Amino acid sequence: PEDAGPLAHPVRPDAYIEISNFYTATVYEKGAEVIRMLHTLLGPAAFRAGMDLYFERHDGQAVTCDDFVQAMQDASGADLSRFRLWYAQAGTPQLRASGQWNAAAGEYALTLEQHTAPTPGQPDKRPLQVPVRMALIDRATGRAQPLAIDGAPAAGTEAVLSLDAARRSWVFSGLAAEPVPSLLRGFSAPVNLVDALGEDDLAFLMGHDDDPFNRWEAGQRLAVRVILAGVECLRAGSPMEVPEAYLRGFGRTLAAASLDGRDRALALALPDFTYLGEQMAEIDVERLHAARETLVRTLAGRHRDTFARLWTALAPDGPGRHDGESVARRALRNACLAYLCRSGEPDARAPAYEQYARADTMTDQIAALACIVEGEEDEAREQALDAFYRQWAREPLVMDKWFALQARSESPQALARVRALMTHPAYDPRNPNRIRALVGSFCQGNPLRFHGPDGSGYAFLRDEVLRLDRQNPQVAARLLGALNRWRKYDAPRRALMSAALREILAGPGLSADVYEVASKALG
Repeated sequence: PEDAGPLAHPVRPDAYIEISNFYTATVYEKGAEVIRMLHTLLGPAAFRAGMDLYFERHDGQAVTCDDFVQAMQDASGADLSRFRLWYAQAGTPQLRASGQWNAAAGEYALTLEQHTAPTPGQPDKRPLQVPVRMALIDRATGRAQPLAIDGAPAAGTEAVLSLDAARRSWVFSGLAAEPVPSLLRGFSAPVNLVDALGEDDLAFLMGHDDDPFNRWEAGQRLAVRVILAGVECLRAGSPMEVPEAYLRGFGRTLAAASLDGRDRALALALPDFTYLGEQMAEIDVERLHAARETLVRTLAGRHRDTFARLWTALAPDGPGRHDGESVARRALRNACLAYLCRSGEPDARAPAYEQYARADTMTDQIAALACIVEGEEDEAREQALDAFYRQWAREPLVMDKWFALQARSESPQALARVRALMTHPAYDPRNPNRIRALVGSFCQGNPLRFHGPDGSGYAFLRDEVLRLDRQNPQVAARLLGALNRWRKYDAPRRALMSAALREILAGPGLSADVYEVASKALG
């Protein structure tokens, strides 16, 4: 969202009012992806040589992004002049892929095009160098096929295509049938992919792709389509339908014992509200939430027996361990628990209470408590929350989890609960971690209740930002990011959010940190 909004900036910002505002997802996360693209383009050996040269030249010095890329270029001999634009241009490129199948010749032509939309201060964008790791999957076997590219002999089943112009095409030969393209394998570039794959193709990749990232990505893309189509159904007053192809693809992933438990857990997770909202021209808060919940309940009901079987089979057989296999088992088991608790059955949260009582790792305990918190606000729920508090009251970071879970609860009384927790003896209004855990989790992690139609969430954030600006401007500015995308919402919410931003700007003695974020959001 940041890379497409009013605060979009390059990985290497050209200018700023307050440098503390640039501890951002763009600088850190996109910046890390830029370094990883160099690894993808150059290969492990050349990348290592570049790193060695970088340290040999610059160890102990203050250096720049250009120094780093120059070391990579000198060590590998590759021309990285166009690649350097990743450090200078803001915005997320859109990668458009189209394929043409020639059955008579057994050839598949793949065309890739890139385009980056204007961002503040950068109306015109130049083509970047984009590494596209890809494979072609056989529909009959579900396996990646040997790749013969532009007449060259086949050399493996995976290739890295370097898109260094606005548009390029490649021809793959020696294919027996039309393949399904698996593009951007391993998330080889931070771009948004647009292609012509239909529901059946995405469901096929979701259930068969041998690249764990693309298997996850296919499921995410298909879930987005299902949920957004559900929003339209709800607007029209008709019931939401979930395609059978998606349900089958989800089931194949759930049953895929060959996948690591962590990969399976990720692949079973649905896109969150924020990501879904970014795919809409105007965010419809209530219907988007309802459509996503409908899909969760549908999946929970359709695969309930499998979820229950796996949750039981993956139970720990001894004290909690921290090896890779145990971590993977917990990840998958807790993903199953989350769906079991949303199945709509009369005693759906019984497994969560059972797991909570027996848990001897924080992972299992907090996963169970998260399911309990989303249940009825009854005595059993309050007892579990109180027991967790009494057990961990002396551990500040664990207490942050306790506050955050309650702040993210989608209960209609969520904001009232947050206000009440601000008077709790364990809440310190001067502790940045505690503020982020409670106030930040509500404003940035509970979109249904923060964006309530009465605007009470916005008024709450306004008051907290103005209060915090006097004691910790950096925390206040970071919290204010919850209002950056106000133009994406419906007219009544836009009016309420922009009014809150203007009221913040009118605050007396406003810090440069908060002024920069608020003024750019409005501007």
